[in-house]
Amino acid sequence: MQNVTFDLEGEFVELNQLLKLAGLCDSGGAGKNMVASGVVAVDGKRELRKTAKIRSGQTVSVGDVRIRVQ
Repeated sequence: MQNVTFDLEGEFVELNQLLKLAGLCDSGGAGKNMVASGVVAVDGKRELRKTAKIRSGQTVSVGDVRIRVQ
Protein backbone atom coordinates (compact mmCIF):
# COMPACT_ATOMS: atom_id res chain seq x y z
CA MET A 1 0.00 0.00 0.00
CA GLN A 2 1.26 3.45 -0.91
CA ASN A 3 0.95 6.07 1.84
CA VAL A 4 0.62 9.76 0.98
CA THR A 5 0.56 12.60 3.50
CA PHE A 6 -1.48 15.69 2.62
CA ASP A 7 -0.88 18.90 4.59
CA LEU A 8 -4.18 20.72 4.99
CA GLU A 9 -3.96 24.51 4.67
CA GLY A 10 -7.48 25.40 5.83
CA GLU A 11 -10.25 23.89 7.93
CA PHE A 12 -11.14 21.26 5.32
CA VAL A 13 -10.70 20.18 1.70
CA GLU A 14 -13.46 18.78 -0.51
CA LEU A 15 -12.97 15.10 -1.31
CA ASN A 16 -12.88 15.52 -5.10
CA GLN A 17 -10.27 18.31 -4.77
CA LEU A 18 -8.17 16.20 -2.39
CA LEU A 19 -7.99 13.43 -4.99
CA LYS A 20 -6.81 15.99 -7.55
CA LEU A 21 -4.29 17.67 -5.23
CA ALA A 22 -2.86 14.31 -4.15
CA GLY A 23 -2.26 13.44 -7.81
CA LEU A 24 -4.77 10.58 -8.07
CA CYS A 25 -6.69 12.26 -10.90
CA ASP A 26 -6.22 15.13 -13.35
CA SER A 27 -9.16 17.35 -12.34
CA GLY A 28 -11.87 17.91 -9.76
CA GLY A 29 -14.39 16.50 -12.24
CA ALA A 30 -12.38 13.30 -12.57
CA GLY A 31 -12.30 13.18 -8.76
CA LYS A 32 -16.09 13.43 -8.67
CA ASN A 33 -16.31 10.51 -11.09
CA MET A 34 -13.99 8.42 -8.89
CA VAL A 35 -16.14 9.11 -5.84
CA ALA A 36 -19.38 8.38 -7.74
CA SER A 37 -17.99 5.03 -8.90
CA GLY A 38 -17.69 3.90 -5.26
CA VAL A 39 -13.92 3.28 -5.12
CA VAL A 40 -13.18 5.93 -2.48
CA ALA A 41 -13.30 5.28 1.27
CA VAL A 42 -12.98 7.80 4.12
CA ASP A 43 -11.87 6.36 7.46
CA GLY A 44 -12.61 2.86 6.18
CA LYS A 45 -16.18 3.55 4.98
CA ARG A 46 -17.18 3.97 1.33
CA GLU A 47 -17.90 7.63 0.59
CA LEU A 48 -20.30 8.67 -2.18
CA ARG A 49 -20.54 12.40 -1.39
CA LYS A 50 -18.32 14.01 -4.01
CA THR A 51 -17.67 17.18 -2.03
CA ALA A 52 -17.49 15.63 1.45
CA LYS A 53 -15.45 17.84 3.77
CA ILE A 54 -12.21 16.09 4.69
CA ARG A 55 -10.59 17.40 7.84
CA SER A 56 -7.26 16.90 9.59
CA GLY A 57 -6.89 13.41 11.05
CA GLN A 58 -8.99 11.65 8.42
CA THR A 59 -7.70 8.98 6.04
CA VAL A 60 -8.87 8.60 2.44
CA SER A 61 -8.27 5.31 0.60
CA VAL A 62 -8.46 4.64 -3.13
CA GLY A 63 -7.33 1.21 -4.26
CA ASP A 64 -3.87 0.64 -2.81
CA VAL A 65 -3.28 4.34 -2.01
CA ARG A 66 -3.93 5.77 1.45
CA ILE A 67 -3.96 9.56 1.95
CA ARG A 68 -3.50 10.79 5.51
CA VAL A 69 -4.72 14.36 6.00
CA GLN A 70 -2.92 16.43 8.63
